[in-house]
Amino acid sequence: MAVLNLRPLAGGRILRGSQPFGLDAAATSGFLAEHGIQAIVDLRSELERSLVPWLVQDDNDGGGGPAAVVPPAVELIHNPLDPNAIAGSLQAVETAEDLGDLYLGWIRLRPEWVGDALRPVARGKRTLVHCSLGKDRTGVVSAIGLLAAGGTEDQVVADYAATTVNLPDVLEVMAETWRLSVPSTPAEYFSPDLMILQSPEAAMRHFLAGFAQEFGDVRSFLREAGLTAVEVESLAL
Repeated sequence: MAVLNLRPLAGGRILRGSQPFGLDAAATSGFLAEHGIQAIVDLRSELERSLVPWLVQDDNDGGGGPAAVVPPAVELIHNPLDPNAIAGSLQAVETAEDLGDLYLGWIRLRPEWVGDALRPVARGKRTLVHCSLGKDRTGVVSAIGLLAAGGTEDQVVADYAATTVNLPDVLEVMAETWRLSVPSTPAEYFSPDLMILQSPEAAMRHFLAGFAQEFGDVRSFLREAGLTAVEVESLAL
C-alpha cells in the first residue's frame, strides 16, 4: 500500500498525507527517497503509532531505533495530539461548524503543537506532516502552514476539501487496519456518513474565520506557538 491522500503544499516544502499503510522497510525507504523527505512529523497518538509504525531510523536516533535504516537518515518527530483526550468530543461533531470548532479547540489548548509541527519546515527540511487519515490534525497544521507561506483562504479551503475525493479509499484501508489490530472495533466507526469523517469546505471556512477573530495574524500566532521570528519568516515563500 502507501501513504494515501498525499499532496504537496508551500512550494513542495510540506507534504501532507495519511499514515504509512502497509509499507515494509524497503517500501518505506523507497517512498521517502522518491519524495525527498527529510523529516516526518507524526501527529498520531501512541496507540495509533503502535498499530501502524514507521519503519525508519531517524537522524536523532544514534543507530538504536526501528528496523529499517533509510539513507540519508530522516528526522522522525513524534508530535502527538489525541483527539479523544483533548478539547471536545468527537461524537459531538454533527455539523461542519462543529468540526471547525473542534479544530479551534485543539489550537486554543495546544498552540505549541502547531509550532512544533512546522519547525522542521522552517529549518529548511522537506517535511511530511501526517496523522491517521491525513484529514483533521494534518488539515489544521497544513492550513496554518499554507497561510504562513502566503496562501490565501481559498487555497487553504481547496486543499482541505481535496481530501473528500480520497476519503472512500482511505476509510476502507483504515477500517481494515483496525479490524486486523482491534477486532472489536465497530464497523460504524468508519462510516462516511459521520461528519467527523468528512472534509466539507464549510468546516475549514468556519475554522479560518474563528482563527482570524481569535488569533489574528498567522505570524503572531506562530510566534506565540514557540517559533522564532527567523523561523516564522522562513515559512514564507
